[in-house]
Amino acid sequence: MKNKLKFLISTSLKKKTKTKWFMVANVVLALLVIGIINIDSIITFFGGDFNEKIKVYLVDETDTFYDDFSEYVELVEKDLYDGDGSHFEIVDSDKSIDELKKLIKEDEKESVIVNIYNKDDSEIGSKLISFSTMDTMDYQILSSAIMQVSNIYTISSLGLTEEQYSKLINPIEIEREIMDEDINDEDENTNMIMTTVFPVVILPFFMLTIFLVQFIGSEINDEKSTRSMEIIISNVSPKVHFAAKVIANNLFVLIQSILLVFYSIIGFLVRKGLGGDSIMNGLGSEVGKTLKTLTTGSMGDKLVPIIILTFILMVLTFIAYSLIAGILASMTTNPEDFQQLQTPIVIVLLLGYYLSIMAGMFKGSLFIKILSFVPLISAVLSPSLFVLGQIGIIEITISILIMFATLYLLVKYGLRIYKVGILNYSSTGMWKKMFKSVKNKD
Repeated sequence: MKNKLKFLISTSLKKKTKTKWFMVANVVLALLVIGIINIDSIITFFGGDFNEKIKVYLVDETDTFYDDFSEYVELVEKDLYDGDGSHFEIVDSDKSIDELKKLIKEDEKESVIVNIYNKDDSEIGSKLISFSTMDTMDYQILSSAIMQVSNIYTISSLGLTEEQYSKLINPIEIEREIMDEDINDEDENTNMIMTTVFPVVILPFFMLTIFLVQFIGSEINDEKSTRSMEIIISNVSPKVHFAAKVIANNLFVLIQSILLVFYSIIGFLVRKGLGGDSIMNGLGSEVGKTLKTLTTGSMGDKLVPIIILTFILMVLTFIAYSLIAGILASMTTNPEDFQQLQTPIVIVLLLGYYLSIMAGMFKGSLFIKILSFVPLISAVLSPSLFVLGQIGIIEITISILIMFATLYLLVKYGLRIYKVGILNYSSTGMWKKMFKSVKNKD
């Protein structure tokens, strides 16, 4: 029996991996992943330039603010882009506004004009001119710099001393106090992680589950439609055949996941070789802050058990979805029927995905805690509630035990359906046959 199981697993994997479709798909996937990671270098190669500075023509009719404006723009950029040089080239222009408009319209459509002028003795006016719409971040930087020089002008016109000026512009330090004793200082960071990190982790799980269900369903339907199922079942038992499908397709998803990670590593190595780092500095800075939050304080203490328990739950859930997909596919006669039966699986996956993201909104709710024990969605919901502190190790362990019990029931009763279904070629009375086979103890 072991030899037959190994043979079926090997045959199933070879059918998927040693095909032109798999080779072509992975070549395309590798190029896509590497291309996305190095998109700035690709655009630069075809004529674009992510490192090209935006020219800002400063027309300062007060002849006062060039140094202050340039210094503030550079200061804001260093904070946003983690010290990666300046994104703007500030030009102290003596040309008129009309001359600069003509220049931008004809030759420099990416350049902008900042006009600062006197409105009265204690107030200045400003105008930001561009040929087209501006990037939101660029607009915020330039408008903030204009506001800063406006404040400097107003303070100066009021005749304040340097000490008074320093006190006025010195940013106030905000002390954070939360009166609810049940909430600690790290809860706000936890909520940030729930809205940023968890969706990124859960989305691959969601996509891989969909792929897994599709692979099993299409393979079983293919064997039934070609009548090769009858030859296979005459040589191996339905139990061995069922186990082979589950194991082989889970291994295939695992192989594809490893390949995706491998393509990503190659992409970053190519990026490093090309020196294209500037476009991701802002992102890298945010990732660094998030990782620091994850590894420090009480969150750092939770990190190891979260990873271990989430991994166990996800593996068990992958197996459960595999069993369900195999059971449903065995009762169908064509891919169209299986697509209809697959819809509830997708709905359950979406339910778990959105509940895990919105878990913080249901804090303290008994309803959401009960849902964390529900099989198939507990893999994403329980870790979310665990991070938020709504459940503990005991509750998430119970979720794992419930998943084990679910797997036992799926194997015990699902195998009865599978034995009847794989040799069933009629769509009529499908549900009746399923319930009848569940009651059958043979």
